[in-house]
Amino acid sequence: MPHLSAVPTASGTSGDAAAGSAPGRRRGARVQPDRRRDAADFRAYAERRDPRARERLIRAHLPLANAIARRFDRGGRVPLEDLQQVAALGLIKALDRFDPDHGFAFSSFAVPTMEGEIRRYFRDFTWSVRPPRELQERAVRIERVREHLSSELGRSPTARELAARIGCTIEEVIDASEAAQARGSDSLDRPVAADEADGGSLGERLGFEDPGFAAAEATVTVDGLLATLSEREALAVRLRFHEDLTQAEIGARIGCSQMQVSRILRAALTQIAGHAAGGAAPPRRPQRELALD
Repeated sequence: MPHLSAVPTASGTSGDAAAGSAPGRRRGARVQPDRRRDAADFRAYAERRDPRARERLIRAHLPLANAIARRFDRGGRVPLEDLQQVAALGLIKALDRFDPDHGFAFSSFAVPTMEGEIRRYFRDFTWSVRPPRELQERAVRIERVREHLSSELGRSPTARELAARIGCTIEEVIDASEAAQARGSDSLDRPVAADEADGGSLGERLGFEDPGFAAAEATVTVDGLLATLSEREALAVRLRFHEDLTQAEIGARIGCSQMQVSRILRAALTQIAGHAAGGAAPPRRPQRELALD
């Protein structure tokens, strides 16, 4: 197991240097005691879940977790403090699952666990809109490869160069690059540029739902249902519900009694309901029968 006190700390110095060790002191002078202490703590926590041993082990390996977090720092897109907390969580999970009887170093087990926790955090909590996982992973890989190619070429790589390096098609590179735009979001209260004409906030410049469209769709639906009625039935329904006439007024308009109007409306509405529900339309009574009621 490597000397844990020599793991880089947050300031980039080793534990021995921070402690001001003498230049002439041999490295092996402190390694063995630390290894024995850590081995005892690992054994105590694995067998008895000793909380004091757990505390010492976590403190001893936090510099390693911070170093892993800095490795994933991408220019402030996610605060470094958040990445350090995620890495520390991965460290705790690794410690809970570590078995010293397997005979390998804890760091070789903990590093992949912490890296996995950070990658999972990027995948699950840093996307405003989550595309399919395959597209997410490809977008992250393209971003990483783009950084390397930019350093090698001295310019931004083309989609063809990215596809050749990753081993996918140009269309897949384009799809992943577009999906990467979903990683960030913007506030609707953000003021627009001062030099733009309208000014105001971003939310004020977005479109809104026009209620007129719903009314137009309802009108088309009603017209289609009225077309299934006879001319007399359709006229009675329009006079009742569009012009808001009473049954007596409708009877005077179409030349029948109020009782006949009531029957006409009831039969018409039953037929309309049957068509609207998608079922078979009820049989319509003959027009002559309605007139003689």
